[in-house]
Amino acid sequence: MRKTYFFSDAHLGLGSKEDELSKERALVRFLDLVERDGEHLFIVGDLFDYWFEYNSVVPKGYFRLFAKLAALTERGIGITYVAGNHDFWLKNYFQDELGIRIFLDPIERTINGKRFYIHHGDGLSNNDTGYRILKRILRNRVNIFLFSLLPPDPASAIARGLSRTSRRHVGKRTFEENDMTQFAKTKIEQGYDYVVMGHNHASLFQTVPRNNGAGTYVNLGDWITERTYAVFDGKKLTLQHWTDTPARQRAHGRPKKI
Repeated sequence: MRKTYFFSDAHLGLGSKEDELSKERALVRFLDLVERDGEHLFIVGDLFDYWFEYNSVVPKGYFRLFAKLAALTERGIGITYVAGNHDFWLKNYFQDELGIRIFLDPIERTINGKRFYIHHGDGLSNNDTGYRILKRILRNRVNIFLFSLLPPDPASAIARGLSRTSRRHVGKRTFEENDMTQFAKTKIEQGYDYVVMGHNHASLFQTVPRNNGAGTYVNLGDWITERTYAVFDGKKLTLQHWTDTPARQRAHGRPKKI
């Protein structure tokens, strides 16, 4: 069986030009691995630090990444993009030009008999009412239309500012981690074998006991400092650390019970 891959939180466009070029090239090399033995790739939110597309204009750059993603879908490898908290303004570019399916909400999938619940992880904190309100505002179709009336350059400047505000808002991750873990535990108790999330930039692999055995919560970490990803080989899901040498990819951490 060919493999299923997951990664999240690359936040392309966050750092300096040199840092982002290095990150993009590492992602392309990772996608080379996906191309060799992958069946499906899930991007679990925040591929870009901000993204806003017009009907005929998208942010410049990233041509290496886009070319590779298009090559994957043309070879029959499915790609699913689950939107994160920096992905409010995805429209049809990824679907029409790259063949990538976009979902603005969490999704459920069954892969080789195993049930997956895939969620970026944003908005799960019990104390995050402000973010949930902001999310509704930013995803409102009328607000998106009004924002699209701005020329691209000032719109991009505003979007970058909102992105920085979002990072400051969720910068202290400790208050989120327990709520995310509790959410994952609830989903596993409902019968899911795996809950896969990202968002808080802290990779994690936890075994969660339940009445009929156990499930697993995986947080994918990020591609800013950790460069972690998950892979399902048809039997089990593992969390890996990208080293730019595919033959030397290693498991990241040991399972923990909660």
